[in-house]
Amino acid sequence: MHSLNWTSRLISRALRSSLSTLIDTATGATPKNGQVRAPRPHFVSVVCGFAKDNLRHKYKPGKYGEDSWFKASTDQADVVGVADGVGGWRSYGIDPGEFSSFLMRTCERLVHCTHFNPQRPVNLLAYSYCELMEQKKPILGSSTACVLILNRDTSTVHTANIGDSGFIVVRQGEIVHKSEEQQHYFNTPFQLSLPPPGHGPNVLSDSPESADTMSFPVKDGDVILIATDGVFDNVPEALLLQVLREVEGERDPVKLQMTANTLALMARTLSLNSEFLSPFAISARRNNIQARGGKPDDITVVLATVAI
Repeated sequence: MHSLNWTSRLISRALRSSLSTLIDTATGATPKNGQVRAPRPHFVSVVCGFAKDNLRHKYKPGKYGEDSWFKASTDQADVVGVADGVGGWRSYGIDPGEFSSFLMRTCERLVHCTHFNPQRPVNLLAYSYCELMEQKKPILGSSTACVLILNRDTSTVHTANIGDSGFIVVRQGEIVHKSEEQQHYFNTPFQLSLPPPGHGPNVLSDSPESADTMSFPVKDGDVILIATDGVFDNVPEALLLQVLREVEGERDPVKLQMTANTLALMARTLSLNSEFLSPFAISARRNNIQARGGKPDDITVVLATVAI
């Protein structure tokens, strides 16, 4: 449904653009400064994922289990984000998915506000976190988060990542940019938190400003994978790169959706393989923890290509 909605908007935008071009050509109209405007980039993006426990979690738009995601577009920018609710809160009777979902839904709304800055994704996280903390009915829990903004005027991507969700950018068959996960210690990522009363001193809580931020120019055809740790903990980077190379320059959302489905299913399958030496197991061994197999988890894949 999301791919269909996106396609409908793209067709509508293309028709409006074509009509505007015809009118300008027919009337001899030119831009006010007399210069032809350079092509502006946009994301062609799709989403796929799985809940760790499909029986417990029914499908809801923008969610896969305790993971959440959003996509938003304006004339200035295309914005995507993912968040991963920290599952440990469930033992306290708290739904971890509510925290991550609120963050992403608020980010999506703020993209369309007048104070939106297409160069400051960390602002989206900060304002969303502030709104969460000001709710009359507390939304308790913790979440990692990763937000990317494509500034369409400058062909620049700005990122903010807190925790172990993240992104990879592939160009000409190589990884040219990627996020660095933030960990306090093994399997304990940086996270935005709102603990129950009395639990504050015992709960890790990082500020939005502690997010790792990056800015870099993008080119036509670049492939960007934004995902939660359910992907990166289970699929080796070399295997991700092998799949992502196949869709460089791809603008067909159907083909992109098929690739996103492949990545999500690959992560799901490997997460349930008890014999596979996953990236998570390798990391555990580096920390003197004997581990083997994948790490069952919620999985969210947002796959985008840059089209100019």
